[in-house]
Formats: sequence, structure tokens, C-alpha cells
Amino acid sequence: MNRLVLNQEGGAGDRAPLDETRAASRFGLIVRRFGQRRLAVAGLAVLVGLFALAFVGPLLSRWSYTSHDFDAFLQGPSATHWFGTTQGGADVFAQTMRGMQKSLIIGLLVALLSTTLAAVVGAFAGYLGGWVDRVLMWFVDLLLVIPSFLILAIMSPAFRGKTWLLFVILLAAFIWMVTARIVRGMTISLREREYVLAARYMGVSTPRIIFRHILPNISSLLIIDATINVSIAIISETGLSYFGFGVQSPEVSLGTLIAAGTNDAVTYPWLFMFAAGLLVLIVLSVNVVGDGLRDAIDPTSKHS
Repeated sequence: MNRLVLNQEGGAGDRAPLDETRAASRFGLIVRRFGQRRLAVAGLAVLVGLFALAFVGPLLSRWSYTSHDFDAFLQGPSATHWFGTTQGGADVFAQTMRGMQKSLIIGLLVALLSTTLAAVVGAFAGYLGGWVDRVLMWFVDLLLVIPSFLILAIMSPAFRGKTWLLFVILLAAFIWMVTARIVRGMTISLREREYVLAARYMGVSTPRIIFRHILPNISSLLIIDATINVSIAIISETGLSYFGFGVQSPEVSLGTLIAAGTNDAVTYPWLFMFAAGLLVLIVLSVNVVGDGLRDAIDPTSKHS
């Protein structure tokens, strides 16, 4: 009997290193599969480069996004002002770098919040079922029929002068519902699998089953959803800021810069083209990286 107890204790103690080894080998496999997709690697390199440029670029310039050169009004790109200047003498490069910082941070935070919320709500609704499922899905359906852009436009002025993190929460609150429904459907199909049933019969708690057995098996969906949400958040922030409902002065974002340069896009193209070009490049790179991650994580991918 003592020998049996010792064997059982030893087996339980050996499982942790085994799990860590499997996780490390799976991570290595994902990295190798991702590295085989040249377009995705190029997109990741561009995205990292844009992040570095957004945060290091301002340190290389003598101008800040709030400073003005009263000897250079509406001047084109030059050695002094790399992206030119605005009508008020502001340095377009410094403003573009600041705007890209804000847009990238907003996109990442919104994607993290919305994907996490969708995963948690969808998984609990699908796994628990019953009245929990009905209540959560009723709330999801209610948010789906609400015109999100209109609500954001109405609520944004109330947060003027306050932290921009409230704007992040507003954006994240309206882009997670469809993913939550998809996660719910996948959870319903996974909750009857043998490993989930075995964990349930062993007395494993519901949150542990969801976070250890359900969500890891739909990680490819969550990864691609997070990357898509980065693009959606950046475009949404740009659109709202373009109409004056997003990031407020004195802060700038790619949306505010595009809005400010739209009327002069033909006569003074540097006011518009740098912010617009960087926006397109960011969104394209994020989508390419998302496709590469999806193919690397999903073993059933047709590109495997």
C-alpha cells in the first residue's frame, strides 16, 4: 500500500516537467512553421520596424509633436523637417510618430480586451449551458443590434478631457460579440470530448477546465481574432478620430492627422500621405502576421 502511494505521488510530481517539455516542443514547432511563411515573417519584420520607428523616431528628431517652427510654414519634406511642416509650423514627422504610437497602443489594447472578453463569455456560455448560456447570449444579441458607431459617437464627447483609456474600453465593448458566439459553438462541441469528461469526473473545477482544456484547443481562432481586432480597432479609431469623436486635442493619432490633411491632400500631399500610408502598412502587416500565426498554430491548415 505504501509502495502504491509512493508511485502515485511520484507520478503526480513527474507530470509538471512533462507538461513543460510538451509546451516547449509545441512552441518550437509553431515558431518553425511560422518561419516557413516568408510573407508572414516579412509582415512581422515590418510591424516590429514600425513599432521601433514610432517610439525611437521621436528621439532622433529635434522637434516634438507640440513644437512649432515659425520660420517654416507649409514647407515640404527637407533635411530640417523630414516629413514637412503644417500650416502652423508643426513638424509632420513628430506628429506622425506620436499619432502612430497612439494608434498602435489603442489597437493592441482593444484587441487584447475584446478577444479576452469574447473567449471568457463564449466559453462559459457554451460549457455551462442552461440559464447562464441564455443570459449571456441575450446580452450578446442585444449588443449586436445596437449601432456601435452611433453609440461611440454619442458617448465620446462625454469623455473629452479625460484619459484616452476610456476610449479604448468603449471600442473594445463593441467588437467582441461575433467571436463570443463562435467560441460558444466550438465550446459546445468540445465539452463532450473525452479529456473534458475525464477532467469533470475527476472533480476539476469549471474555470480550470475552461482555461486548461477548452480555450487552448481554440487558440488558433483566438489568435487570428486578436490580429483581426488590432486592424479593426485601428481603423475604428481612425474613423472616429476623423469625425472628431476619437482621440482629442492636444493628443494626435493617425485618424486626426488624416482628417487634418484631407482637404490639402492634393496641394500639400505630405500632410496626408505619410499618416495614410503608415495606416495602410500597419493594417496590412497585422493581417499578414495573423494569417501566418493561424497557419502555424492550426495543424489542419491547408498550408501545413
